[in-house]
Amino acid sequence: MSTPPSFLDDNQIERLSSLLEQRAVPFKGLNLEALDGFLSALVVAPVAAPPGQWQPRVWGGQPPRWNDEDEALQVQQLLMGHWNMCAARARFEGDDLPDHLAPLMWLPEDPEQDEDALPDSELDVGRDWALGFFTAVMLHEAEWDTWLDEHAWIEEIFDLLDQLASGERIDPQNPEAPPARVTYRERLDITMELPAMLADLNHHRVDALTPRVPIRRDAAPSRNDDCPCGSGTKYKRCCGLN
Repeated sequence: MSTPPSFLDDNQIERLSSLLEQRAVPFKGLNLEALDGFLSALVVAPVAAPPGQWQPRVWGGQPPRWNDEDEALQVQQLLMGHWNMCAARARFEGDDLPDHLAPLMWLPEDPEQDEDALPDSELDVGRDWALGFFTAVMLHEAEWDTWLDEHAWIEEIFDLLDQLASGERIDPQNPEAPPARVTYRERLDITMELPAMLADLNHHRVDALTPRVPIRRDAAPSRNDDCPCGSGTKYKRCCGLN
């Protein structure tokens, strides 16, 4: 099997998007934007997910039957190329994310356009991406819950993604109040922060997987031993006092 590409070019993205619309979306699988969120969650997840675990979710349960081995290989290369692209995005260090690593989601040609000028179907920016992200989270729900319980900043990221997915924002000071609608402008602001969120999650993932070498300390003398400093007195009456 040839090596998957490190990222997808425009033609490959178009090919993958077309395959998903034909072979995944009709069976409650993922479209291209949802797949980008899905893979983004997998590459920063607390535990690794092998392709055999996550690929069926892409297609809505069962991978399609392809015409031949060549087509199956091409599809596999596209999926793993997309995975590589998402992984490179999460690892990227710097302020200016290269265009070829940008999240694959629909964005308006003119971000400054007023939301009243857009049709309703174009106001839910980032919704499919966030839904794809949470679809991947469900694969390892218990492990993600542990991170959420231990780190408030991760919960804050999930709250923002939930705003994209649901279109609603709950007031933490008054959770019983009706949720507020997330505006088009607020959605754009959240989507602009997605690469930084993924980078933070990836740093945490790497730190969590890095073995910690315990610091070895020399055993302290017993209280009634002679003090190792050479004073001739008991340790408890000399250096042991400090």
